[in-house]
Amino acid sequence: MSVYIDNNLYQCYAFSMEKERLIKTIHKAGLSEKAAAVYVTLLTEDGAFPSHIAKQTKIKRSTVYDILLELSIKGLVSELKKRNKSFYVVENPKRLIRLGEKKIINAKEDQQILQDIFPEIEGLYSGVTNRPKVSYFEGVEGVMSIYGDHLATKTKYEMLGFVNVAELMEFLPLKDYREYVKAKEKIGITTRGIIPDTKEDRSYEKTVYLTAKKKIIPTVRYIPKADFNWKADLTIYDKNKVSVVTFDKERITGIIIENETIYGMMKMIFELAWKGAGK
Repeated sequence: MSVYIDNNLYQCYAFSMEKERLIKTIHKAGLSEKAAAVYVTLLTEDGAFPSHIAKQTKIKRSTVYDILLELSIKGLVSELKKRNKSFYVVENPKRLIRLGEKKIINAKEDQQILQDIFPEIEGLYSGVTNRPKVSYFEGVEGVMSIYGDHLATKTKYEMLGFVNVAELMEFLPLKDYREYVKAKEKIGITTRGIIPDTKEDRSYEKTVYLTAKKKIIPTVRYIPKADFNWKADLTIYDKNKVSVVTFDKERITGIIIENETIYGMMKMIFELAWKGAGK
């Protein structure tokens, strides 16, 4: 069985592939992808009218005019008059090489300028002492490291939190939660929390703090579930940290913000909410 191949069709395909290769190469050399397409069209067709370029490249005619102006300024194409219309042709391709060389020279000059002012930039960066440090975590393992950070300090402190305990208990296995409580007790971390007023949330102390010392058992204030329907845990902890965990079963995420100002503001918000929640 013989297979007939249309030679003209094959040549058209090969020519099209060659144009694509040229466009990609010239684009890497420094022209935009559209500018490279216009340039290659002029190069392979020995010049063209803007309308023909737009048709061949499928670029809007108004954009083609802008690109031709850009290429003219760069000295890559020239404008001629043909049948009283603007006709564009490519200048000597060596100018394209010089454009690439100029780009390399400019890049080296920019690099040198940055190197010269780098000590000044570095000095300004180190001078900002209250810049927030934000760490992002995703997935169960990542979010578990947030709870580990609550226990990273060796100094006792008071932990404050807005916590949807029912959602937290679904996420954090009871065994791991009890280990977390033991670690808090060992360090001496006390807790105050604002949580939803539900049966599940009210029972968590008996479930989790079975053997904990009385001073470690959290002091809790409840608010109506309708006012706290977020599946999240916001904890204000250590001396300057705030963590937020969202218990989205499809995508569990969390962040740690380390900043004295943000820590102070969140602590103030908690105290106002604490007073508003009542006993």
